[in-house]
Amino acid sequence: MKMLLLLIPVLSAALLASAAPPTCYSRVLSLSKEITESFKELQTSKTVDSCVQTLPRLYLDIHNYCVLAKLRDFVAYPGCDRVVEVNELKEKARSLYTILISYCRRDLVFLTDDCNALEIPISPPIEHSITES
Repeated sequence: MKMLLLLIPVLSAALLASAAPPTCYSRVLSLSKEITESFKELQTSKTVDSCVQTLPRLYLDIHNYCVLAKLRDFVAYPGCDRVVEVNELKEKARSLYTILISYCRRDLVFLTDDCNALEIPISPPIEHSITES
């Protein structure tokens, strides 16, 4: 019984150490991917309003300084206010912008400021299998 009582604090400390909170970078990266995917789904959905097609493109690369202007423009876009999905997406974009300029301001390093790169996303390379060759 004493051995069991001694193991409980050791095991709980090990569990707490492995459950580290996300870093600013990991939070920003995951939120930007979530927003980009939600935008793609919204664009391809047949059930939403036709105004969705007029929204500014929303491909986000958090390593690009222009992402800040891209987020500001998207949130300020006046169209589609009546579409719930668009309002939810704008709220996520607003949150990401706030995280970038406030909480993670000193932790992030922008590798480029190429605004055109955010207009035309680079497709991931297609992997060919050995049997195709």
